[in-house]
Amino acid sequence: MQKIAVLFTCFNRKDKTISALNFLYKAYKNSGNKSEMTVYLTDDGSIDGTSVIVKQNFPDVKILKGSGDLYWAGGMRNSWMEALKGNYDAYLLLNDDTNICLGLFEMIHVTNEYCLKEYNQKGIYIGATIDSKTRKVSYGGSVFVNRFLASMKRLPINDNKPQKCELGNANIMFVPKTVVDKIGILSDGYIHGMADYDYTLKALKKNIPSLVMPGVSGECTNDHSNPYLKFEKLNFKERIKMLYNPIGLDFKSQSYHMKKHFPLRYPFFYLMGWFKVLFPKLYFIIFQKNR
Repeated sequence: MQKIAVLFTCFNRKDKTISALNFLYKAYKNSGNKSEMTVYLTDDGSIDGTSVIVKQNFPDVKILKGSGDLYWAGGMRNSWMEALKGNYDAYLLLNDDTNICLGLFEMIHVTNEYCLKEYNQKGIYIGATIDSKTRKVSYGGSVFVNRFLASMKRLPINDNKPQKCELGNANIMFVPKTVVDKIGILSDGYIHGMADYDYTLKALKKNIPSLVMPGVSGECTNDHSNPYLKFEKLNFKERIKMLYNPIGLDFKSQSYHMKKHFPLRYPFFYLMGWFKVLFPKLYFIIFQKNR
């Protein structure tokens, strides 16, 4: 029987976390329990009682305590590093605000069979999510439009077969052990975002396919607002703080990502980061005009 570790991290949104776990266990039950599943959840210092209510409702979940400054990337690495001790056959990364569909485990199986047939190896399998209100694609897989500009487009839903992508969101991401053996887990150097894009790019460089699973894998609202709408209204110190804030512009993670994967673009990216701080109104005009 295949052993699967499911990885979460959370911070102060207990209702969403409980909902995500409910949908996970429903999908697992719907799969016929054909695999052995263990859930690892890093609670990064929640003060809303998340750990307590998770333990009450899901006593089998392995709850790990974070330092309070792990954010998403650090929290997921923490869960993954603990899960590595269990010698699992595969790892399923899920966001705690993502409600997966009942047939997710079957979709993983179908995608895995397709990957073995088409590429003669296992790969990374990405689940596309839709917004529960707009019904539009919120997260999933993307391909580059221009590699130098690091511009990309998200792949539309394909109900018929998996689609190859270059960049994948880890709202729903399935990673077999064979992939981990080759490229490891989420990279150090990322605080909050970008670690999932980095992971699929690491796979791409090793000729490991990343595939978006067919159909809709779950629901997740993209609640990221445009930070530039209020950026120009901040004073100089506040703009610097927001530039480096992991849940702001996350400049440290973004810079690391650019330097690692797009070295020719990195100097321009770095200069533009400070251009935002020094000339926010001008940057906003340019940004709006060329978006």
